[in-house]
Amino acid sequence: MQVIKKPAPPTGLPRLLFRLPIRLYRLRLGWLLGSRMLLLTHTGRVSGKPRQVVIEVVGRDERTGSYFTCSGFGQKSAWYRNVLATPQARIQVGNRAVPALAEPLETEDGAEVMADYAVRHPRAARRLVRFMGFAVDGTAEDYREVGRNLPFVRFTPE
Repeated sequence: MQVIKKPAPPTGLPRLLFRLPIRLYRLRLGWLLGSRMLLLTHTGRVSGKPRQVVIEVVGRDERTGSYFTCSGFGQKSAWYRNVLATPQARIQVGNRAVPALAEPLETEDGAEVMADYAVRHPRAARRLVRFMGFAVDGTAEDYREVGRNLPFVRFTPE
């Protein structure tokens, strides 16, 4: 695994494009995004106001109903910092919305989630890690190393 260049969070037009999926959820069309996308409604750490973002689900624990996500822009991502400050959130996958508790994963747990994601979705994983500024050789260990360099969050329905 090699770090090429860490991307900055999008601004301007790219930011607007990133936020388009929120409109789908507001129109009750979130089901179009399937179970690999999640609408997260969380509390702003400074404003205290509700904030929303659509993020990719990189794993699921069927036993607990938990969803695993990754902050592709690292620890500086606004949603990530917000859920660390206020872990109570609301998640929506498809048309099902539930209150959830956010919990950061340990580094090695994040590494395993990333390696598992790469096995289940190899093409998407290659594109995702490239977008996040990493070059990988495609091995599970390389994907684990990417996972060790990014913060992961578990959202457990309450």
